[in-house]
Amino acid sequence: MVIHYKCPNCGDDMVFNSETGTLSCGACGRQDNIEDFSEENIITTFEEDEAKEYHCENCGAVLITEAETAATTCSFCGAGVVLADRVSGTLAPAMVIPFSISKEQAAEAFKKWCRNGLLTPKDFMTANRIKNITGMYVPFWIYDLNSKVQVSAVGTKVRTYTKGEYIYTETKFYDVYRDINLDYSKIPVDASTKMNDELMDKLEPFPYDQLKEFKTPYLAGYIAEKYNYDDKELLPRAKDKIDGYIESYIKSSVSGYATVNYKRKDINVKKVHSSYVLLPVWMVYYDYNKTEHIFAMNGQTGKVVGKPPISKGKVAGWFGGVAAGTFVSLKVVSMLMGGGFW
Repeated sequence: MVIHYKCPNCGDDMVFNSETGTLSCGACGRQDNIEDFSEENIITTFEEDEAKEYHCENCGAVLITEAETAATTCSFCGAGVVLADRVSGTLAPAMVIPFSISKEQAAEAFKKWCRNGLLTPKDFMTANRIKNITGMYVPFWIYDLNSKVQVSAVGTKVRTYTKGEYIYTETKFYDVYRDINLDYSKIPVDASTKMNDELMDKLEPFPYDQLKEFKTPYLAGYIAEKYNYDDKELLPRAKDKIDGYIESYIKSSVSGYATVNYKRKDINVKKVHSSYVLLPVWMVYYDYNKTEHIFAMNGQTGKVVGKPPISKGKVAGWFGGVAAGTFVSLKVVSMLMGGGFW
């Protein structure tokens, strides 16, 4: 099933407006609250094989989509459509964080981010080579996890003191035991095969206080994908993401000892709850030096991640400055010590 949201005034297609949080008509400017939008202005069409194609209700074009596509834009007339059966049943997201940054704001924020690059080429920072900006709802599983940790170790405390003509070192040994219960809320893992995991991880954190109950109008005018991996398949990745926090907490709980020798460390992590959600990401495609560079922007916070090109000249100058500073520092130290440095 393909869904179009038609303007009650002029009949044109409406899309989700990230600035106002409403369905907005680009033709006449009408805006409607998603919760109050009338069912009679929602047009649906059914296809025999929706995994491969859909018919645009606006212009009649037959467009091919991939199986994962849940929302898209007609390449012929620009109408925003949602393939409803791909966001229903077991494929229905529980919640969504809507876009709060418009396409225009994303473009300006990206240009500003480019200008802040200390080691990027000068023309990369000043030129406008944005090839395309695509608003995409990326499928994520977010997990609530509980970890129960039992640790036994031997800790030492060392005291050095002088008595008479002798210097004594006293070492005391302690049996250390910790029984720890840790809860982690909303650990995100992207569930799309197309998205770069490292890029998505760096976009965090998302403002989870902005999570809203999923409604299909939020997707209108954006691209959205359904998940490729279910919550069971991605649970190991979620557990991996909290490994460092668990180890850090264990270390902080046994601080105060000169040395700690762990005899036993049992860590049991279990899933408490998982939810399928859609999170907003602007994908920015930037042409530079005959190469396309891909960046991602958090659609709520504006955080940009990606690998910009590096200027060899700036890198050489930076290391030259570091080397010169190091030379001066060593020269001063050597003079104070009465030695020499060459």
